[in-house]
Amino acid sequence: MNTWIKAFATVSVLALGGSAMAITPNKLLSRGLTAYTSSGENHYITDGDLTNWKQCTAKDIAINVGSGPSRLFISWESYGDCAWATDFTKGCGHTGTSLRNFKILTSSNSTNGQNGDWILATEVKDNPVMSRGVYIDFDGMSWFRFVSEENVGQILEIEAFDASNDGDDTWFFMGTSISQMGLKQQDTDSTTANIIHGRFPDFTPAMLRGGIGCINSTEVVAHLDDYLRYAGNVKYWAIEMGTNDAWGGGDWNLETYKHNMQTIIDSAKAHGIEPILARIIATNESKAGWQVNPKFLQAIDELTQENNLHPGPDFYSYFLAHPEQIASDGVHPNGDTKGGQAMHHLWADALSPLYANSKIEKPDTTSIQEVIGSTIPSLHVNGKEIHISGIDADVTVDVISASGKLEEQHILCGQQEYEFRSQVTPGLYIIIVKWKGGMVSYKTTLS
Repeated sequence: MNTWIKAFATVSVLALGGSAMAITPNKLLSRGLTAYTSSGENHYITDGDLTNWKQCTAKDIAINVGSGPSRLFISWESYGDCAWATDFTKGCGHTGTSLRNFKILTSSNSTNGQNGDWILATEVKDNPVMSRGVYIDFDGMSWFRFVSEENVGQILEIEAFDASNDGDDTWFFMGTSISQMGLKQQDTDSTTANIIHGRFPDFTPAMLRGGIGCINSTEVVAHLDDYLRYAGNVKYWAIEMGTNDAWGGGDWNLETYKHNMQTIIDSAKAHGIEPILARIIATNESKAGWQVNPKFLQAIDELTQENNLHPGPDFYSYFLAHPEQIASDGVHPNGDTKGGQAMHHLWADALSPLYANSKIEKPDTTSIQEVIGSTIPSLHVNGKEIHISGIDADVTVDVISASGKLEEQHILCGQQEYEFRSQVTPGLYIIIVKWKGGMVSYKTTLS
């Protein structure tokens, strides 16, 4: 196949004018940028890979996302023992050091993350959770910087999103050990956020993982103030809850569970949060010795209908049909057989209709060129040969699979044209060309 392909995605300079019926995008700005830390340059805390457990322990971290956005949503993820919080449940003991006390500073004139003038954007105090996001004013700024005077624990990822247009593509994945273990397994090809981005390139969801081993719905309700304090500024709560309530296969706890889940739904909605409920994961009954009582599944279906919620993933039916993806305890997703990977994909499948129904206003390309002072690169594909022309700035080229996985990355400096042969397997891909001030995406088949 020999084709010229026209771009179908937005350029960031004008993305602020876009709107969506269901979800408003908040562009991820920090991916692939260098983090300048007190321990040297760091690239893995901005690589967008939440399943890479490389850690940063630096107390001073600065990132230059460039000027333009007037507001940022900045999120961070720490490691610990994978639990979101260490003291929300009495059923299991959890350990870990959160990024607890630190300041976020901003600068308009720094050149290296240390010099220049810095002002305080916000100060985080006594933070007990492992993943969280905050909004900061960023008008006229280009750098942000985390500064702490104490042990910062093990920082896995820092992400900065353009929130200038009140983007609400922000997600907190509340859950039990099913989510704690499943959504943090390294043996996966992608994350829910990256899968969504691969399918809908205009969107880069902010994904905060909040699984806590052993927690049940009663303990969540007891800590609702904490959930709202530390994860109440996102738009969506993707909720996996019920395994510990339904433990053993009986229905003795059913009414309590239903009441608790309704309380969680009501509290979320009262704070402008849209909850989405996953159906409880099935066990491997031959190993666990019990199966989820169907009355709990019926309760989730009824809660979803009665509260007019968008339906979540059906973990029960999927894992009932794929017991090989359950671990030897018969309950938790097995990383070796891609159980966690399946959870990411099931969440993405369930959430995709929200993105498909979101309408993004496409900017006029002439206006784009006037604003960014450059032409939009053209892409020519012949088999796996990729030719990019019309380049008048340093660009980064990402080759992303249909599942959202970054397969290849090419950095082009000082070249007006560039040609390379992709090494990916044949299939449908999204090629994203990024430069300072903009990006453009192409959907194509590489064969």
